[in-house]
Amino acid sequence: MMRRLDESPFLNRLLQNISTRMAKQRGLPVIIGIAMILISLFVALVNVALESKVLDAFYLILHDGGIIVALIGLLMVDPLGK
Repeated sequence: MMRRLDESPFLNRLLQNISTRMAKQRGLPVIIGIAMILISLFVALVNVALESKVLDAFYLILHDGGIIVALIGLLMVDPLGK
């Protein structure tokens, strides 16, 4: 099963395309993560007035997801090179 995944032309092209694009835009995941954190701040401020459980969940997903995306982006900057 794993051998078929390793030899898949579709997955190889997909990985190559993602790698090429990420090498050109190394800072993009960090910017996306920061944007997600800023949006979560706005959601939290709106939630103070509305007190909605849905907004609470949306805030948590955006905030924690933004931190994870930004940290992954920071970790990937060095391996992707210049």
